Amino acid sequence: MKRVQLVKLAHARSGDKGDASNIGLIALKPAYYPILREKVTSEAVKRHFTGICNGPVERYELPNLCALNFILHGALGGGGTISLRNDAQGKTMSTALLRMEIEIPDNEEL
Repeated sequence: MKRVQLVKLAHARSGDKGDASNIGLIALKPAYYPILREKVTSEAVKRHFTGICNGPVERYELPNLCALNFILHGALGGGGTISLRNDAQGKTMSTALLRMEIEIPDNEEL
């Protein structure tokens, strides 16, 4: 097995919905979607955002888009209008997710 950052497999977009961060993770190739589906779970994302996400993480599958959508509740310090965080709208959360590492088989071609 080898460890790779998600940026090798996907691109992402993020934004805010009140105090929740909404992150879309889209496979760079359709062949990568099953890997993302298996490895990038709600639990793994919650662990990755330890200290940032204070609530549950929901995951939605969008197989027709080869994408996953995550809602990180309690991740924006109260939301854009009251948060004192530098990124109150969660625009950088997608970049943070792409830094997450997962394990894939050594023979998996990227």
